[in-house]
Amino acid sequence: MQNLDLKCAELAEKLADGANKDREKLLTDGLGVLQEQGLYAFFLFLKASKRARSHEVSGACEKFLRDQGLLQDHNNDLFQGLKSLADRLDDLLFARDLLTQALVYARYHAKARTEGASRE
Repeated sequence: MQNLDLKCAELAEKLADGANKDREKLLTDGLGVLQEQGLYAFFLFLKASKRARSHEVSGACEKFLRDQGLLQDHNNDLFQGLKSLADRLDDLLFARDLLTQALVYARYHAKARTEGASRE
């Protein structure tokens, strides 16, 4: 059995890597989209975003869900995988909860890094 909270924390560190105010804002906005509109909208938001490194956030979150066995491979088509996930409500809600936790942690990491950098 694996500690999923620890896995969320590890993902959070990756998401906050190179944190600055723009990254912090991207993570905050992404979290808001995830909580209000859901998983599919979250990935659409990241795909449509012109913000620096939004594709890295999307890729890391996608890989995380695949590693947890929640997102199936549909010829590397993320959105087909998300549609398939939507057919399994328990897994869909679990995936949303895991990414929510990771994004909350990532925001804290990003905040600590940007504030730490501004103090130096």
